[in-house]
Amino acid sequence: MRIAIDASRITVARRTGTERYALELLRAMLPLTAPHSVTLYFRDPPSPDLLPAYANVQMRVIPWRRLWTHLRFAQAIFADRPDLTFVPAHTLPFWFPGRSVVTLHDLGYRWFPEAHPTLTRLYLDQTTRYSAWRAHTIIADSQATAHDLTRFYGVPNDRICVIYPGVKLPAEHSTPPQLPERYLLFIGTQQPRKNIARMVQAYDQSGVYRDHGVELLLGGARGWLYRPEWTAGIPGVRELGYVDDGQLTALYRGAIGFLFVTLYEGFGFPVIEAMLAGTPVITSNTSCLPELAGAAAITVDPTDVSAIADAIQQVVTDPARRSALIAAGSAQAQRFTWEATAQQTWEVLLRAAES
Repeated sequence: MRIAIDASRITVARRTGTERYALELLRAMLPLTAPHSVTLYFRDPPSPDLLPAYANVQMRVIPWRRLWTHLRFAQAIFADRPDLTFVPAHTLPFWFPGRSVVTLHDLGYRWFPEAHPTLTRLYLDQTTRYSAWRAHTIIADSQATAHDLTRFYGVPNDRICVIYPGVKLPAEHSTPPQLPERYLLFIGTQQPRKNIARMVQAYDQSGVYRDHGVELLLGGARGWLYRPEWTAGIPGVRELGYVDDGQLTALYRGAIGFLFVTLYEGFGFPVIEAMLAGTPVITSNTSCLPELAGAAAITVDPTDVSAIADAIQQVVTDPARRSALIAAGSAQAQRFTWEATAQQTWEVLLRAAES
């Protein structure tokens, strides 16, 4: 078989969940691909240490700034005529030959359209609708995303395969900022669906800064529709800005609790990362988050500030509760390995190519 893979997302400088998924999946899956021929297509040249070299894997760099997927990648697929095209990040070219598999990570723009610029939302809707129609098989990160695909786009269950991403802690290779002795942590782009305002209100209501000196660190760049009033005037809250991979593990391990009470996620990498780091987790009882957390986290209604505040109090003041969450989280996190993700994904690709 000849398999074409869009690897354009793995070369970005600041990787978030989707880019990290594509990179870690390729690292784990490429060793499984022989004797088949695999071509990876890049928009920007990958660094020499980004992926190992394999005899059956070819790398092609096609420089282009705009509409790379729909113009240059599509053109390359027409020229190369692979048996299957795999796109691990949402968007299939509008016009290309042969069978395809696509990973669709989430449909947050359908649940919270106001949290996206209008043109971005329309593009996401059009490309996801098309990709869901065009792909032979769709890989969804969670059952919640699979249900959304059926609800919003009418995709039948037999065309969707739920494969959970793997999760691992990044290697520590840079020094985190000066950290307080005791702190709660949030990691994520600061945008409306991350529920920053209610999380900060709950932190303030809990009184853990006043009574115990516990600060709240917000790690993540400011996103679309960020509002300074989310954190204004709340003592103990500190914004860290974008946190690179080399700092993440130390931040997780130093926290006495991890807050991820977002309104919607397709797959919440930080929840499992925190569990791997031995940090108790408070998360939402919506979208995919109960799937990921199981009984290993405190789950709350993300719109209920008092419930979030009560959960914060438990994590900060109850050592037995903390210990139980740490033990359960460590066990839960072992379910999410890139080896399993890669094996299941490669089997899906081969079945689609051969059918």
